[in-house]
Amino acid sequence: MTVRTTRTALVAATAAGLSVALAAPALAATPAGAGGHDATRKAMEAAVDAGVPGVTATGRDGHGTWSATAGVGDLKTGKPRSADDRYRVGSITKTFVATVLLQLEAEGRLSLDDSVEKWLPGLVRGNGHDGGRITLRQLLNHTSGIFNYTADQDFGRTYFLKDGFFKHRYDTKKPEELVALAMTHKPDFEPGTSWNYSNTNFVLAGMVIEKATGRPYGTEVRRRVIEPLHLTATSVPGTRVTVPGPSSRAYSKLAETAAGPTYDVTKLNPSIAYAAGEMISNSTDLNRFYTALLRGKLLPREQLAEMTTTVPIDEVNSYGLGLMKSDLTCGVTVWGHGGGIHGSTSEAITTKDGHKSLAFNFNGDWSGDAGAVIEAEFCGKGVQGHVARLSPGPGLR
Repeated sequence: MTVRTTRTALVAATAAGLSVALAAPALAATPAGAGGHDATRKAMEAAVDAGVPGVTATGRDGHGTWSATAGVGDLKTGKPRSADDRYRVGSITKTFVATVLLQLEAEGRLSLDDSVEKWLPGLVRGNGHDGGRITLRQLLNHTSGIFNYTADQDFGRTYFLKDGFFKHRYDTKKPEELVALAMTHKPDFEPGTSWNYSNTNFVLAGMVIEKATGRPYGTEVRRRVIEPLHLTATSVPGTRVTVPGPSSRAYSKLAETAAGPTYDVTKLNPSIAYAAGEMISNSTDLNRFYTALLRGKLLPREQLAEMTTTVPIDEVNSYGLGLMKSDLTCGVTVWGHGGGIHGSTSEAITTKDGHKSLAFNFNGDWSGDAGAVIEAEFCGKGVQGHVARLSPGPGLR
């Protein structure tokens, strides 16, 4: 999940997912369709040159679907990445969860103006937290002020650094435990007064879905989104520690810096992420999902308007309900989400009309410039002096 790590404070745009803000001025850009996807492929190759083991990407536009890979999926065997690779998508899970909650609102089963206390009585309390003053909407757009449990230093040492990870990689964590950990800290701010990315928000959102439906949130994601869209590579693993094939290995430094040995972290129990980031998918499915979502295939017009009503993060990025909006250097506006979990960094982006989309994955979490890949595909040209927004360091993003 794209969040501030326990050691490295990421900028807000990286925290929300789409790594697209640039420090350098925009250069002249040509439409991607005019020159194919050469710039995108070069940006993918540059990520491999920077240390990412491998990249897989699939895009869709008016010319059809294309796929490309770079680097390897297995450092031991040298097996290349596949365009069909399934991978852990981290915080891209959040858009699925927000979609289900908005569907429930459309059905009259809840309101986004309901308090968290109404649905989860007594859970959000302590150290200044008060679920009675926080709405479901504020969970989905990260204006609740609730502390982000993955920013807890002990949690970081236990699950993101080498010694802790290899000891605890198969632990099962209940969502109530994750929320309870957040409650041991003070809120970041008063509800509705600011913005800060918090994985705890979407843990709570998943629990609200379960309370409102009487079924696991993953079951609701499957029956409401995965099955209707025929997303055959997408799953909600729960406590399953493996990634279904076809897939590549996932790698991490499990350290505070990008130096040192590289570890295979493919197997882990994703319950530490729950509804904030446990899902698995592939690039084709992610493109189909975001295109259908933005074209109104999953939500009525009113709910889609709510989802795409954003609060500002910085001068080019803003956050809706489980969905991020970013303005690229060439004037194109894109919507989507990014995500990171051990050994996996992913982005899924589309234009609001769903005409053009891109989804890709790095099978490493310590290097590479996802923003450069996005700019290359949607603006058609690389940008010199691009500042990478993916900071080294372990964590769920």
